[in-house]
Amino acid sequence: MEQRISFITLAVSDLARSRAFYVDGLGWEPIFAGDDVLMFPVADRIILSLWSIEGFTAEIGEAPASGIAPLTLSHNPATPAEVDDVLAEAALLGATVSPGRQRVWGGYSGYFTDPDGFRWEIAVNPGETGDFVLPSQAVKR
Repeated sequence: MEQRISFITLAVSDLARSRAFYVDGLGWEPIFAGDDVLMFPVADRIILSLWSIEGFTAEIGEAPASGIAPLTLSHNPATPAEVDDVLAEAALLGATVSPGRQRVWGGYSGYFTDPDGFRWEIAVNPGETGDFVLPSQAVKR
């Protein structure tokens, strides 16, 4: 199998609420919107899919586990100020936010949760990792 991810799919309890958060709030534009799914292009050939629990269950054949998922999604801007801006925007939308701070691993990051409790890390990563994840036109730190 080739080393790549094409889709990241999250099962959400209320698709309309997720649409309000991601589309109306954050300004994301779906590439596809169906009755039980929203799909957002989030990187070169990567889609974030928000699927209703009902649609997810019908496709997979079993209901998703409940509780807080043991994972984070991450968005990496170029500067600490941009981290703080994204966290402030999420807070205005009602997200629970952990403020940005300098980390022992050398970066600067904070967190917010979307309406279903999925955690987003907003981070500036140092060195080669940070350079790899930033778009080529991003301002360097």
